[in-house]
Amino acid sequence: MKGRIFLIHWNQSEADEFAEKLRSEGWKVDIEAEDGARAGKMIRADPPDAVVIYLTRLPSHGRETADYLRSVKTTRNIPIVFVDGREDALEKTKVKVADAVFTTSTELKNVLANISKLS
Repeated sequence: MKGRIFLIHWNQSEADEFAEKLRSEGWKVDIEAEDGARAGKMIRADPPDAVVIYLTRLPSHGRETADYLRSVKTTRNIPIVFVDGREDALEKTKVKVADAVFTTSTELKNVLANISKLS
């Protein structure tokens, strides 16, 4: 097992697909697809190795969840990886969560491999 990822995406069936791909690569994956506050509580209660947030749907929800995670002592240093999204969503997110990693779906595997080497 490579480690544990908490995946946030605002569409359950797509989140399940993304999670299954990560699981096939050796990650344990928890998912939240409906409630950013619930995601924050779950992450705070049992911090993963990284949080992956897709910006392709409801990017403002992803930004708010990441902002919350950065405001809490127990989750402040967990790597946050934003995936895909329109240019305007990426720019707003880079301003709000400047220390996050930004990547594409095709590069996610490599980014997570680098993060797992740091843990």
